[in-house]
Amino acid sequence: MTWTVDGKTVLITGGNSGIGKETAIALARIGAHVTITARDPERGAAAGRDITAAAGAEVEVRPLDLASFASIRSFAGEFLGHHKQLHVLVNNAGVILSQRTTTTEGFETTFGVNHLGHFLLTDLLLDRIKASAPARIINVASGAHQWARAGLDFDDLQTEHGYGAMKAYARSKLANIYFTVELARRLEGTGVTVNAVHPGGVRTGFARDGDVSGISAFLWKIAGPFLRTPEKGARTSVYAATAPELESVTGKYFADEKDATPTAVAQDAEAAGRLWVESERLVAGRR
Repeated sequence: MTWTVDGKTVLITGGNSGIGKETAIALARIGAHVTITARDPERGAAAGRDITAAAGAEVEVRPLDLASFASIRSFAGEFLGHHKQLHVLVNNAGVILSQRTTTTEGFETTFGVNHLGHFLLTDLLLDRIKASAPARIINVASGAHQWARAGLDFDDLQTEHGYGAMKAYARSKLANIYFTVELARRLEGTGVTVNAVHPGGVRTGFARDGDVSGISAFLWKIAGPFLRTPEKGARTSVYAATAPELESVTGKYFADEKDATPTAVAQDAEAAGRLWVESERLVAGRR
């Protein structure tokens, strides 16, 4: 087994804090050429300095707002113009919101950022990833997908009826797993693997920047002391990106650096295919 990220090009969305930041530190420390994205340029620049200091290696920081297709396309064009290869893509960024809001294109924000934004970004970068094979795509999902017990409501993907923060979040994380399964199927034989990871409950700034209020914010606050550190939360992402034994493993779901089993609903290949077709339609309709 010859896989290593030493000298490889790695892109991590939402790498300015929490799990993404720790993933960037770990991969840069072992020789990867890391680019992180951040919605806020100032936070991104500060994170870049922190990562460089902690890893002892320079990292690149680029602005990206996954709630805007224009931003995604601009970022992809600039990234492809500066990087001839992309060996590891970590779709890490995510949001959870107490109040229903919409993206620039009018999609419910949790679904729009956590799923559709990464769906479009991956599509725009996919030819470069395939040309760089062997390569890996890692989607940061969550055990929260289990709360979407009835699966996705394809008649209400934008959660226009009965919106709730955890309802929307759980569905978006289920969508991450479906995206992983279907993309892995479509990339069979290309040398590109696609896997999903569950970082566990992590003590980060997630859900603590005013985006979540009321009972949800209270529960996040009291759970804090029992959550793992961002460094521990990043370990499964790092494992999926670096483990030589995963060189040909694809379409899987990992937790605690081990192969895990998502819910029966999350293993619905037909639903995964249906979400892909619907996502293509939604993205095409807003070009």
